[in-house]
Amino acid sequence: MVMATGAVTSDVGTPRLSSDEVLKIARLDAERAYRDLTPHRISIALEPDGWHIDYELKDPHLNGGGPHYVIDPASGAIVGKRYEQ
Repeated sequence: MVMATGAVTSDVGTPRLSSDEVLKIARLDAERAYRDLTPHRISIALEPDGWHIDYELKDPHLNGGGPHYVIDPASGAIVGKRYEQ
């Protein structure tokens, strides 16, 4: 069931944030640390422990990497993050 806020509700009534909502949370945090995210490819997956959002460099010849997040699907809190620079 999709609510007007864009949050998705599971069968047990726990509100779940949409992928667009968690991508925005991750992007806002990542832009503070990296500023320009255009060199990165983004992947997202809903896993048992939360939304996993990973920014990987598009060019495999570049050193470093991007941020990696685990975001709580109900609250939107960042419960894990790691920066590769």
